[in-house]
Amino acid sequence: MVLPEGFALPALPYLLALLAAVAVVGAALYRAKPPVSERTALALAPWVLVGSSLHVLYVVDWVPTALRPLFGTPAVYLTTFVVAGAVWFATSRAGANVERTLAATGLGATIAVVGYALVRGAEVGELQLFWPSVAVAVASVLALALWLATRRVYPGVAATTGAVGVLALFGHALDAVSTAVGVDVLGFGERTPVSRLVLDAAGSLPTAEIIGVGWLFVLVKLVIAELVVVLFADLVREDPREGFILLFAVAAIGLGPGAHNLLLFAIAG
Repeated sequence: MVLPEGFALPALPYLLALLAAVAVVGAALYRAKPPVSERTALALAPWVLVGSSLHVLYVVDWVPTALRPLFGTPAVYLTTFVVAGAVWFATSRAGANVERTLAATGLGATIAVVGYALVRGAEVGELQLFWPSVAVAVASVLALALWLATRRVYPGVAATTGAVGVLALFGHALDAVSTAVGVDVLGFGERTPVSRLVLDAAGSLPTAEIIGVGWLFVLVKLVIAELVVVLFADLVREDPREGFILLFAVAAIGLGPGAHNLLLFAIAG
């Protein structure tokens, strides 16, 4: 079993509608071939936060019944792609500033969803911000240290991948640290089987009773993230469009779960 707990396709009518919408938006973007640069990838980052935040609302059952099938796993990824992709396509066709529009709409949607979650969490008395704040601070320090090391050891990689490389390192640092906090401090479980294997391996070590099990997961995630950034540098250099899209996808795989963890801890911790 390699799929995370809670992975389930929505009811057939929702699934067909989502797949059709993804096909339409995907085909439109493919035919339009809007330019993709470092700034484009960064402008898409807020949309990752939108998707992960919507899934948190799904988990705590704060989503209207009619919309719930759109925000489960994996449906929320498709839903977010459809909306963000439509904005991307419409903006590129209109000749507007694509990066600015993508970033502004994504940030606006993020503020709306996260703001709603925090306000409702405060109303029900479940708002806890200390440990999410600690996780962000620690992840930021780790990502910065790793990026400074990358600039020193692999200056060409740092110059080529730029801010998207930083985003990839930060995203996976955030996922790793938030998972460690959730498991070792807050008593949350890990839903992804591969991640559980790493945590179980740490649990079998003599250090488990002293420093917990999350440290090994943090180490593994950071090593993998660094290797991916280094390996993707050549692709970004040879084909910036494809390279930045794929490197952003790598960043999203870390940033999405990390942001999801933080918001869930804040309103249900």
